[in-house]
Amino acid sequence: MTRTSGTVLPGDPPGGRRAAAVWGIGVSVYFVAVIFRTSLGVAGLDAADRFHVNASALSTFSILQLLVYAGMQIPVGLLVDRLGTKKVLGLGVVLFTAGQLGFAFSPSYGMALASRALLGCGDAMTFISVLRLGTRWFPARRGPLIAQLAGLVGMAGNLVSTLLLARLLHGIGWTAAFAGSALAGVVVFVLLLLFLKDHPEGHEPEPFPHRGATYVRRQIAASWREPGTRLGLWVHFTTQFPAMVFLLLWGLPFLVEAQGLSRATAGELLTLVVLSNMMIGLVYGQVVARHHEARLPLALATVGATALLWGATLAYPGDHAPMWLLVVLCVVLGACGPASMLGFDFARPANPPERQGTASGITNMGGFVASMTTLFAVGVLLDATGGDYSVAFSSVFVLQALGVSQILRLRKRAIRRERERLVASRVETVHVPA
Repeated sequence: MTRTSGTVLPGDPPGGRRAAAVWGIGVSVYFVAVIFRTSLGVAGLDAADRFHVNASALSTFSILQLLVYAGMQIPVGLLVDRLGTKKVLGLGVVLFTAGQLGFAFSPSYGMALASRALLGCGDAMTFISVLRLGTRWFPARRGPLIAQLAGLVGMAGNLVSTLLLARLLHGIGWTAAFAGSALAGVVVFVLLLLFLKDHPEGHEPEPFPHRGATYVRRQIAASWREPGTRLGLWVHFTTQFPAMVFLLLWGLPFLVEAQGLSRATAGELLTLVVLSNMMIGLVYGQVVARHHEARLPLALATVGATALLWGATLAYPGDHAPMWLLVVLCVVLGACGPASMLGFDFARPANPPERQGTASGITNMGGFVASMTTLFAVGVLLDATGGDYSVAFSSVFVLQALGVSQILRLRKRAIRRERERLVASRVETVHVPA
C-alpha cells in the first residue's frame, strides 16, 4: 500500500481548526524564541559599551549561544520522543525566558555570557518540538507546508527584534527593553500550559523504548556513513552562515561603523535581509517541489552570488559602498536561509524513517558550526587590524571555499546513492500487495 500526496491515510491526524489552534500555540513559542535569539543582533554596540568588552569578547556572546544550540539538537530530538512536545517546549520556554531576563539585569560580562548560554539551551528545544507537533496534529501530506510556515514565523520573530526591540532599546534603555521582552515568554508559557496538547485524542504515539547510549551512538554512526547526510551538512554549512553572522551580531556594527550609516538605516537593511529570506524561501520551496534536481544548482548559485556581492562590497573603492550595492547585498543574503534548508533535502532521502531525527540534527549543526567559526574569526580579526571590516569579513570566503570543495567531493556519491534507494523503493512497492 502506498501513500499518495492527495489522500489522508487511516490513522493520520485529522487536522482542522483545532489542530491549527494547538499548533499556533506551539509556533508562538518558537516565534518568541527567535525574538530572544536575534535580540543581540540589534544590541551589539550597546552590549560592547555596557560590559566594556572588545570585538572578540562581544562575538563570544553569539558563539556560546550557537554552540549550545548546535550541541543540543540531537539530545532534544531524543527528549521530544521520550517526554512529548508539551514538556520539552515548556522547559524550553522557562530556560530562554530566564536567559533573556538574566541578560537584562546582568551586572557583568560573565553573568551576561551565562544568560545567553541559558537562552541558547531553551531556544534549541523549540524548532524540533514545533515540527513534531505539526506531524502529530496534521495529515502527513501537510508536513512540508507546516514546516515552511514554521520557518516563516521564525523570520517574523527576527523582524520583531530588528524593528520593535531596536526601538525599545534606544527608547527606554537596556534593562527595561530586555526585561519587558521577557514578558512575552511568560505569556506563551501560560498559553502552553492551558491549551497545548501533544496529539489529538485517539492518535497517541507508540511508547518510545529507551535503548541506551549504545543505540544513540549507532544511530549517529549509521547516519554519518550516508554520503547524503554529509552532503546535507556541508550544504547547510556553506549556505547559512553569511546571513546568520550578519543578522546575529556583525551586520549592524559593519553598516554603522564601516559604512557610515545611521542606526535607523542599518536597521532597515537588516529588515530587508529578513524580508528577502521570507520571499525567497517561498520561491525556493516551489522550485524544488517541482524540480528536485534543482537542489544543488540553487545551493551553489546562492553561495556564488553571496561571495560575489560580499567581494564587491568589501573591495569597493572609496570610504563607503553605495547604498544600491548594500541593498543588493542584503537581498542576496536573504537567500542564505532558504538555501540552507536544501541540506535537509539531501539528508532526508538518504536515511530510513528511524534515523530522520538524527540525520536532521547532524545536518542542522553544519550552519551553526560555520556561524560560530565566522563570528569568532571576525571578532579576532577586527581586534587584530584595529577595526578593518574588509579583512575581518574576508573570513567568509575561506569557509565558503571549504564548504564548496566538500559539496563537490560528495555530490556524485550522494546523488547516485539516492537514485539507487529510489529504484529499490519502487521495486518494493510493485511487489508488496496492497
